[in-house]
This record gives sequence, C-alpha cells and structure tokens, in this order.
Amino acid sequence: MSSTASAKNGTWRNWGGNVTARPAREVTPASVDELAEAVRRAAEDGLKVKAVGTGHSFTSIAATDGVLVRPQLLTGIRDIDRDAMTVTVEAGTPLKRLNLALAREGLSLTNMGDIMEQTVSGATSTGTHGTGRESASIAAQIKGLELVTADGSVLTCSEKENPEVFAAARTGLGALGIVTAITFAVEPLFLLTAREEPMPFDRVLADFDELWAENEHFEFYWFPHTGSTNTKRNNRSAGPRRPVGRVPGWIEDEFLSNGVFQVAQWVGRAAPATIPTIARVSSRALSARTYTDIPFKVFTSPRRVRFVEMEYAVPRAAVTETLRELRTTIERSGLRISFPVEVRTAPADDITLSTASGRDSAYIAVHMVKGTPFQAYFTAAERIFTAHEGRPHWGKVHTRDAEYFAEVYPRFGEFTALRDRLDPDRRFQNDYLRRVLGS
Repeated sequence: MSSTASAKNGTWRNWGGNVTARPAREVTPASVDELAEAVRRAAEDGLKVKAVGTGHSFTSIAATDGVLVRPQLLTGIRDIDRDAMTVTVEAGTPLKRLNLALAREGLSLTNMGDIMEQTVSGATSTGTHGTGRESASIAAQIKGLELVTADGSVLTCSEKENPEVFAAARTGLGALGIVTAITFAVEPLFLLTAREEPMPFDRVLADFDELWAENEHFEFYWFPHTGSTNTKRNNRSAGPRRPVGRVPGWIEDEFLSNGVFQVAQWVGRAAPATIPTIARVSSRALSARTYTDIPFKVFTSPRRVRFVEMEYAVPRAAVTETLRELRTTIERSGLRISFPVEVRTAPADDITLSTASGRDSAYIAVHMVKGTPFQAYFTAAERIFTAHEGRPHWGKVHTRDAEYFAEVYPRFGEFTALRDRLDPDRRFQNDYLRRVLGS
C-alpha cells in the first residue's frame, strides 16, 4: 500500500481513508503554464479547482467535485542560492525528496514535522509543524512563494514583493491560489542528538516549562490509562554521528512503533476492555535511547499504522492545565483510548492563519486507529481545547467554523479580505473552505 492518497474508479481518497471525492476531471500539469491553462479552462467550464498533495490531511481541505490538480510532475529543485542560503523547489516535491537532496548538498531545513511523505505545498498550506523552542513550522521557514491565482496569472511574493500575500499564502489553505514553487531558508547540514526516555506523566507536567526551556526541540507522548509518557529531546550536537543501529532501529521504529503497535490496535478494536492493559504494556515497551544523526533522520520517522487525528494549538502557558483536563475527561468517560497523545510546541510566528500566529503555542494531538469510531473521544477533547481558545490544525479533524476562527485569529479578516481580492469568484472554494472561511 503506498503512503499517499489513492484514486480508484475516479474516486479520490485521503491517506486516513475518512475523506473521498469524485472530481469531474483530473489534470497533471507538467509546467506552471499548463497549470495556469488548466485553471483558465476550469473557469470557462464553470468548475472549481483544487490541488491535492499526498492526502495526509484528515479534513476535506483538498476535496473537490470540479478539477483535481495532481502536482507529481511539478517536482524537483529549481535553484540553490548559497549566498542567500535558500532553496527553491517545485510545489509537488515530497518533503522526503527535498530532505534527501538538501543533505546531499550539505544543507538542511532548520525544523521539520515527524513524517516526510507530504508534498512541500500540502505540508505548508495546512500548517504542518514539528516541535521547537525557537524554530517554528515548515511554513515559517518560507522566504518566497509562487502561485497561480484564479484568473490564471502567476504571482510571486516575499517579504518585499506582495508582502500582504506573503503573510497569508505561506499557510494559505489552498484558498488564495495554487502554489507552484516555494523558496525555503536553509542552513548548513548539522547534527542532532536525540534523547528518548520514559518519564512519569505527572513529572512531565510539573517540569514542562523547564523541559521546554532547556531543549531546542522537546516533545512527548502520553499513553492514556497510564501514568507514563515517552519523552524526546533533540538538541544540536558537535558530533560524532552515532545513528541508531540497524537492528535496534528496526526493533524500535518498525517492530514496536509500527508492527506490534498495529497488532495492539487490532486487539484493542476487537476487545476494547483490553486497551488499558495494552497501553500499560506499550508504554513500558519503549526503552531509553540516545543517538546522533542528520536532522531528517532524527525529526522524522515512518508511520505505517493508519489513523485519524485531531490536533489543537493552545497557548503554551495553558498546556499543562489542558492536559490535566484531558486526562480527567478520559478517566471519567469510560472511553478506551489505544493511541498515545502527542504534545509539541512552537514559538509565535507572523503568518496570518498559522496556528501559532502571534502566540507561543503548544500542540496536543489525539488519534484513533483508522476504522474505529472517534467522534465521542474527539468531541470530548475538542470541548476542552476550545475552552482554551484552541486553534485546530487545518488538516486535522475538527468541527470549527468561520465564526469561531474570527474570534481566535486576530488577523482572520485580513485573510478573508485578501481572498476576496485574489479569488472573488471562489474558483478555489470547496465545502471545507466554505465552512472555515465563510462564503
């Protein structure tokens, strides 16, 4: 099974399997000109247009019954500028290919998310992020963008050129145009030392500010129904490179994190009463380890167990209180949760609709294995997150609408006004954008 979304009999499906669409037609442009032409033709035929990446969003942000644009021919590096320390890539380039190509050139992004299957434009347009004290989301590392707008013209933007478009389009939700190329800030390749170790949940909450302040990249996974977490601290290192050994790496990353975990999910699905026991065993299975490697080998890991996810950004100061409320809710609800809760952070950024826009943020992600009913758990979690003015990840399950976003994003009106100017006829509209941005 490929890691990307699939299309069978004209039906498009996302990676999580919870979103399907039947576009009127699909196009795979080989150049920016061909893409612009496809947008103009769609307008003539009265069809909406959506570009789709690898389908790693759990929302219907990329779904359309109009023209579905597949970007797999718009890939590769256009330019590396070693004086400016930037790299310009075509929008359909998978993050994996970008990371490998940069490493070969002795370069790297500063920070990245925990998987690298997505396209660069899909990841940045939805606000994909990792964890960082000073370094922010993938979109926050963008220095320039090229996009095809609703009338088929090609617009370039940066801090100097069309700065109001640049402020919004780095995380543009596909609402302002179709991104065709992205210029990222890069730096010389560096090493990270990862320290992974189990830690009691109460200790992580008590020491959270310290753990955050003392590490460049801190994150942890809490196993519901247990008092256990697995923490991960990534910090820059002078070396030497000491990668995870092939056999221990396979045992931890493939056998435990994917293989045994998948079996545990099947058992939990068949017999929910066993989940607390499985959670206790799972939380003890992962041992402490330390390794040093180049960034993408430390930040990212394979994810083969299919799941559905909700993630909210809350103000960083509210994270421990939010997590305590989540624990209490799970304990009282009778819910059986077999998937760990993931917690990460990001500094405030200046992107209009970034989940960290204008505020230091902490991310809390809840997951359910694909095919299990997730509504009860996600609804209970969302109630807690929204009470803290949480902002949902644009590509993950949530029930919020434009009215809510106007309250939690101070610059929401700025984004919708720009959209009115760039896409007055709503060429890039779909049901999801109608809900989250208003019509």
